[in-house]
Amino acid sequence: MADGISLIIIKGEQGYDVTQLVEQIKWSGRKGSSSRTLSVTLVDDDGYKHARSEIDVEQGHQCLFNYNGQELFRGIIMTQTQNNRKRLTFKAYDNGIYLANNKDTFTYENKTASDVFRDCCTRFGLPMGEVAECTYKIPELTKPKTTAFDTIVDALSLDFDATGIRHYVSSAKGKLSLLTRRENIMQWVIEVGQNLSNYTYTRSIEKIKTRVKMVSKEGTTLAEKSNAGLEEKIGVFQEIDKPDESLTPAQINDLIESILDEKGTPERTLNVEAMGIADVISGIGVYIIIPELGLSRTFYVDSDTHTFKDSLHTMSLKLNYANDLSKPGKGSGDSGGGKDYKVGDVVQFNGGPHYVSSTAGSPTGSPCAAGPAKITLIAKGAKHPWHLIHTDSSTRVYGWVDDGTFS
Repeated sequence: MADGISLIIIKGEQGYDVTQLVEQIKWSGRKGSSSRTLSVTLVDDDGYKHARSEIDVEQGHQCLFNYNGQELFRGIIMTQTQNNRKRLTFKAYDNGIYLANNKDTFTYENKTASDVFRDCCTRFGLPMGEVAECTYKIPELTKPKTTAFDTIVDALSLDFDATGIRHYVSSAKGKLSLLTRRENIMQWVIEVGQNLSNYTYTRSIEKIKTRVKMVSKEGTTLAEKSNAGLEEKIGVFQEIDKPDESLTPAQINDLIESILDEKGTPERTLNVEAMGIADVISGIGVYIIIPELGLSRTFYVDSDTHTFKDSLHTMSLKLNYANDLSKPGKGSGDSGGGKDYKVGDVVQFNGGPHYVSSTAGSPTGSPCAAGPAKITLIAKGAKHPWHLIHTDSSTRVYGWVDDGTFS
């Protein structure tokens, strides 16, 4: 079993350490799912210095999984299987499962996706953590006899259409959060020859659209936009959509631009197998370097499976291009020097801490020395809005930093 793991089964108010019974743990999640899951194989037999786990899903037993002192998962055990080979397997879900398993009728007017998220959690008594503030007010959203999670997903989709900024739901330490995807780009680098063992890279234009047309219920064209340069290369592929009647002409133009930006980009999917990094999960972004493919950029994690077995921690990831990093963000801050900086600028880092994400509560590692670095990502309005990568060996800064830390 992988070193550093701890598995606790919670029965009522009492916790039982069953780490010594563990043969394998798979911890996974994917984009579009309400919750992450934990699949565990245990020895199911009384033996020397250990007893059976005595798990019973009908009693609402829960589990807590830690790795190297960090809590990775807590949730309710929902399925269990036992066999004659004296093995018990179970699958647990974090508290996002309650969003997917509760239905109601939801009606909102002039509410943001953040408002919808808060209401859905409050209705079913689900504790909340961080809630990103979405700016777009949805004119109307009515979802009869629908799950809370589907309602949140629809609200986030409408917000993305209007702003081009993606958000996602995450669970940590028993609390549900709504996070901005591009503000959770990790400093982790996955690179061939270092920690990446296998990869497959696929590019496709099968679903691409080169122009988008908005029409009314009567069929009248309200707006139209095309990518002439792309059409010269591959021809015309048109999408037709009907906007909400309450949208203004300006909002319709914003919507059509977001749709074309989203659908006018070829699908680029990268699957990798690498040494396990517990922070790399669905929803966040990582930096991938594969020289043979000319890849050196940020990807979003669409799905992940972390496997802990035989003293090893490995991970399999499905990744997609991060296309929304240049979208305007909330707030306006700069580095504190009164100058507007952009991605690609080389600056002089003053020295100090760097952070694993733009929203991290504490720095990673010891403070870095001063030196030149390149701005690779910007999350304006975030706690640590600038992502820097050093350009020589005078500094090792490689992460998110605060306003005023460079010039």
